[in-house]
Amino acid sequence: MRYCVFVAILLFLVACQAKKNNQQEQEEWISLFNGIDLTGWTIKMSGFSLGENHKETFVVEDSMIRIKYDKYGTFEEAYGHMYFEKPFSWYKIRFDYRFVGEQTPGGAAWNVRNSGIMLHSQSAESNEFDQNFPVSVELQLLGGLNEGERTTANVCTPGTAVMMGDTVNYHHCISSTSKTYHGDQWVHVEAIVRGGESMEFVVEGDTVLSFQRPQIGGGFINKQSAWETHGITRDIDMWTSREGEILTEGYIALQAESHPIDFKNIELLDLCGCMDPKAENYKTYYLKDKPESCRY
Repeated sequence: MRYCVFVAILLFLVACQAKKNNQQEQEEWISLFNGIDLTGWTIKMSGFSLGENHKETFVVEDSMIRIKYDKYGTFEEAYGHMYFEKPFSWYKIRFDYRFVGEQTPGGAAWNVRNSGIMLHSQSAESNEFDQNFPVSVELQLLGGLNEGERTTANVCTPGTAVMMGDTVNYHHCISSTSKTYHGDQWVHVEAIVRGGESMEFVVEGDTVLSFQRPQIGGGFINKQSAWETHGITRDIDMWTSREGEILTEGYIALQAESHPIDFKNIELLDLCGCMDPKAENYKTYYLKDKPESCRY
């Protein structure tokens, strides 16, 4: 009888430990989009006031965030970005996107099937009135043009630069090794962001680009590019004085630059949290310790 009780207790303890281990390993992804409206997001479009959704560029339809130009005659340089309400530092983000239809008349030739998600971005509120793009690291999204190769999940650097290997690369856009995705198909993309250390871009399960030490500087588009040409006048001295400063966190923003695009399943996994195995909220996948968040 005692033996049976001992075995029962042992099995109970093993089951409890297995449950605890499973809870510690279970990833807690959060949705950045509720599927109903744009709650939690702030719009800033070049030449328009903070929060103004010019001609309903950003809309929610069929559980998607859609960037549309149905009410436009011509694009007229109405570059826009929609920012999630809080900044992040160490995290994974995943989403699906697709380009649809034709480009809006008046959009630049290089913006055909071109959009992106901005990472480590300045806030919506800190953008200047006529600013075209936020200072950020852009995960550039490109669609195929029905012939030739055109990679997606490239990195572009408005007001920033990144290190490739041990060298700072000042090229405005650096191509990934992804496949080309023609037509209006959905494409799944992930980014692994490790604060100011590194970023990796993943397309359909394949790592297609990695770089290190995202930082402020390099002109706005390149070393010879004037910040003023992109609507930045008030804060030029501030930004240029921060040349070489590593970006360790920032906002996430969806880009609108003349071609209709849909986004869905926008989810984030915070990699910063309690890394003490004794704590009840410890997670095995955390990469950055946040001791003050531990619960015992």
